[in-house]
Amino acid sequence: MDVVDLEAEALRLSATDRAKLVQTLIHSLDAVSEEEGEALWAEEAQRRAAELEAHPELARPADDVFRRARELAR
Repeated sequence: MDVVDLEAEALRLSATDRAKLVQTLIHSLDAVSEEEGEALWAEEAQRRAAELEAHPELARPADDVFRRARELAR
């Protein structure tokens, strides 16, 4: 399974399960050196920027994102 397939599968999870998965993945990065972590985040930022450039309709206002995050945290 490649990253695209894995991502598609993960997006089928409930919001709660996705949040748990994100937490697990983030904690797994603790084993990564600071330099590796910075490189991984830079790569992810570039990927997200390219995705938004290709599909600007996917963008959401930050207020909406933060409101939704607060709702999920309850």
